[in-house]
Amino acid sequence: MTARVLMYSTGVCPYCVMAERLLTSKGVENIEKIRVDLEPQQRMEMMQKTGRRTVPQIYIGDTHVGGFDDLSALDRNGQLEPLLKGA
Repeated sequence: MTARVLMYSTGVCPYCVMAERLLTSKGVENIEKIRVDLEPQQRMEMMQKTGRRTVPQIYIGDTHVGGFDDLSALDRNGQLEPLLKGA
């Protein structure tokens, strides 16, 4: 059982693609995507919630992970899989 993964993204974001690839490689089958390029009000909501303007912005469960660099750092530190397992 993996935690819920939510990703704010756009259609042309290479970091979003890399984040999705990394999450999929860790066994995440369902990434809930919010396209901020298609829904501008969602970008405002994302900026209010995260304090950041860039995509992707990734949530695993209730934890705001950040962008691809943050996700990648969690993986390198061995902290991504426990987070995905809901630990």
